[in-house]
Amino acid sequence: MRVVIIAAAFFVVSTSVVILAILPYLVTGSLINNPISFATTHEPETFGVKVQDLTLTTADELTLQAWEVAVEDPKAVVIMLGGLSNPSVTAFWGHARLFAEHGYASFLLEMRAHGASEGAQVGLGYEEHLDVLAALTYLQEQQSYEDVPVVVFGVDLGGVAAINAVGLYPELGGLISIGAFSSWAGLFTDNLYFSGTPLCIALLEKPFVKLYTIAKFGWSQRHIFPQKQIANLGHRPALLMHSREDEQVSLLNLERLQLSAPSHAEFWVRDGAEHLVCTDFLYPEEDPVYTQRILRFLEDNFTKQPLSQ
Repeated sequence: MRVVIIAAAFFVVSTSVVILAILPYLVTGSLINNPISFATTHEPETFGVKVQDLTLTTADELTLQAWEVAVEDPKAVVIMLGGLSNPSVTAFWGHARLFAEHGYASFLLEMRAHGASEGAQVGLGYEEHLDVLAALTYLQEQQSYEDVPVVVFGVDLGGVAAINAVGLYPELGGLISIGAFSSWAGLFTDNLYFSGTPLCIALLEKPFVKLYTIAKFGWSQRHIFPQKQIANLGHRPALLMHSREDEQVSLLNLERLQLSAPSHAEFWVRDGAEHLVCTDFLYPEEDPVYTQRILRFLEDNFTKQPLSQ
């Protein structure tokens, strides 16, 4: 009887370990192992924006699609990044128009494995910082942006890439992020728990998710996640935004980031469940509270004359 009990216990434990180990492979793999083709993209002409089409090459030799929205004598240039599966960075045309009206140039970058940009897999933030680096290098080589600060602004996975890039590249002058996760392992664990999995099992899954990402992206990349990289912000300005009832990326992620961030970083939690925070992301002017929050951040940090109260 003792042998049977031990054998049964061993079977249960080993089966549980196998399930825990294979779940990140199945779930994460289904999200990232193929390029993302967006169901909806947007044309700049619809928003009255004049752009220059560009292609960039990353340090690991991927060709990326990008667009530049120039302004005369820019106060700053904002690199914009879209989400994991939605939205495309082309959803930022309304922001580019808004920024241009206030003296800020924009650089829209479609990250690797998204849209027309090359890449066989999504990097979950472990690799996309190289995309930001390619954009930063291009801007630094342009005489029109000499001594102009570069701000990186991303939503969802783009927010993750933005935070990681700021942590890795001190040449970046500032950060705006919306709906970023603190780490893929943290997000995975959160979603398991909120889907009804007992907390103890969800927590047991976390190290297996970390092992999966190490196996997928390499041991040397293990520290490239937002909760780690936000600590490298230094004195640079940052604005991180999140919706209180966000069902895609829970508010817990922002709270973890806040624990690691320098005290001067700004955090804005907005009531509601809109993942992108803005009530009309395509036309941000339709959400004056959101618009004023971002413009005030830019004016306070990248001009000598802040917006009036």
